[in-house]
Parts: sequence; C-alpha cells; structure tokens
Amino acid sequence: MKISVLCFDLSINAFGRAWLLAKALSTFYDVEIIGASRRGGTWAPIGHAEIPVKEFAWGRYPNFSRIKKNILDAIDGDIILASKLMPTSFGIGLQKKYSSGKPLILDIDDWELGFFYHAGFWGRMGRFMNFSNPNGLPYVWRMEGLVRHADAITVSNRFLQKKFGGALLPHCRDTKIFDPIKFNSGQIKEEIGLKGKKVVMFLGTPRPHKGLDDLLVAFKKIDDRNLNLVIIGTENQHEFLKKVDQSIRHRVMVLPQTPFDKLPEFLSVADIIAIPQRRTSDSIGQMPAKLYDAMAMAKPIVATRISDIPEVLDDCGYLVNPNEPTQLADAIKYILNHPDEAYAKGQSARERCQQNYDITNLQLGLRELVEKVSA
Repeated sequence: MKISVLCFDLSINAFGRAWLLAKALSTFYDVEIIGASRRGGTWAPIGHAEIPVKEFAWGRYPNFSRIKKNILDAIDGDIILASKLMPTSFGIGLQKKYSSGKPLILDIDDWELGFFYHAGFWGRMGRFMNFSNPNGLPYVWRMEGLVRHADAITVSNRFLQKKFGGALLPHCRDTKIFDPIKFNSGQIKEEIGLKGKKVVMFLGTPRPHKGLDDLLVAFKKIDDRNLNLVIIGTENQHEFLKKVDQSIRHRVMVLPQTPFDKLPEFLSVADIIAIPQRRTSDSIGQMPAKLYDAMAMAKPIVATRISDIPEVLDDCGYLVNPNEPTQLADAIKYILNHPDEAYAKGQSARERCQQNYDITNLQLGLRELVEKVSA
C-alpha cells in the first residue's frame, strides 16, 4: 500500500511534521511526500530526507491553478494524508479524494487561523483580502469548515482535539537516536568554544510567540559570567546579534538551523533548555516539537504554562507563567543551584518520553488509522 503525504510548503518547518508522519508510516507502507516549495528545495534541517519527495514550484493565483493540477496528477498513493489544515495540502487532498475516491486523513498540528488572528482587526481585514495567495486567510478560513469531509483526523494537542476532534498523536521522537549517552557533552562544548561554561539553550525559529525576547530579558537578569545562552535556528546570525543588548552579547552564541541528524549532538551541550512560549493566538493551539527533543535528551527543561506543556512534562521539568521574564530568570537560577534535582528531572523526562512520546507510539497510532480508512 502506498501513502501520499501532502505538505503545504516543503521549504519551511511545515516539512518537519510531514516528514515525521511519513517516516513513521514508512515502517509499514510505501510513502512519498508531495508539495510546493515557496523558497525552493526542502526545509534545511531535513535537507536529505530518506523519504521520496515530489517538489513543485510555488506561485500565486492565477498561476497556482496550473501548479495545483500538476500536484493533483502526481498524487498516486492509495491513501492521502494531508499535513496541516492548509489549502495547498488539505484543500488539494480533498479535491483528489473526490475525483479519485481515495481516502483522506487530515493531520492538524497547529491552529492555522491563530497565526492570522494575532495581527488585530485591521491586519486580519487586510489579510482576508489576499486572494492571490493560495494559502491566504480567506482560503485557510474556508478549510476549517471542510474538516468533516476528511475520513480521519489526527491532532497534536488537546486544544486542537477539542476544536476539531480526531485522534491525539503528539509530536514524537526516536529515543534511540535522541539518546544522551551517545554524546560527550564536555568535548562538544570545547569544540564550539564553550569549554567549562554552563549553557541555556533555545531551539527554534525566533518568532515573537516563541518568547525568545522574554528569554533574553531573563538572561540579562542573571549575573553569572559562566553562563552562556546558545540560540539555534536563526536564519541570519549576525543581524540577530545586533539586536541583542550589548551588555550580554558576549555571552550569547547564535547558530544557524541545524541538520536534524546533528541536532542531538548540539542538544547534548545544554545544561538547561528553555521553552518560553508566550500566550498568544499563535501559541494556544501549538505544541513546540523542541519539548520532545529536550525530553528525549534528558535535559532539565524550563517552560511556560501554555497548551499541553504542563501535561506533557508532568512534573518532569520546571514551569513558569508566560510573558514573565523575572520568573524565567528565577527558574534558571534555581536549576543551576540545584543540579542533582535538575538531573533527576531530566532523567524522568527522558523516561516519560520513551514511554509516551517515542516514535513507536506514532507508528502504531497512524497504522491503526490507515487500516481503518482502508477497510
């Protein structure tokens, strides 16, 4: 049996979830990933995917009508899995479902409208008039009304499950690959110029709702010359560093997007991983995948009380309120001053990840749905 996984944009981090689903499915089925690429190529951290990828150019309407036809013609799987509630994945998947009779599974891992709604009333009004963008607000808004037409739904968190129903399939990680005992953190610290230093790490695209600005404010409040902040995932390191307060700039290291197969190595140098999500319309329907990376690597985690983070951590980390840099600073100082407790929480986090969020859980959950819709 062959499954076609549709990704709405191969060139951004949306490819990460599509690739994760495809990799989990590839244990049992023949799998391909299909989608348009706005920037060309696939998302850098997974530049060499083991899964076959069919890439198409991106364009605005009316040109996208021709591109869409090419994508529809390329979908030859027995089952379609649309990654994200977007017109260029779910919308195309629906069209193929009705023209071919093939079952369609919809995976929702973010509340897409939430990314539009943070712009305020006039921002939303402007975006609602953006009819040339195939993934513009008017089309994304329409997608929510068509969810019921999918043959099965999966979601990444409880906010989305309450809103759309479906089976809860959180982000998962292969804990055999994300395994701290495979790495010499001291040696890797020395190689990147952080020998003998303590490291607080932030991983991910530095968008406002990710809370990196709060982390920088918190870091400034911690007077510890031995503590460094490492930020992984920015596209322009030099431009980003210019925005960092000069008083702490010498203790901040900015690294580019890291290939996924190298990520565990870089994570191994972290003494603390910070996930300071803010409470916004962007974040309430989102679960940061980096939380599962940190858990798998047995790292002490300080995170905010957003979405399912408290449930997923379940006392295996440290929680603070969102948008509270002082609380974040106090938590980081507490972790540094209680290394034995922090180590124990990290080990508990890994054990919890192995039990509940290992990729085998995703494999079995997806297989059950595939067998159901193909029966």
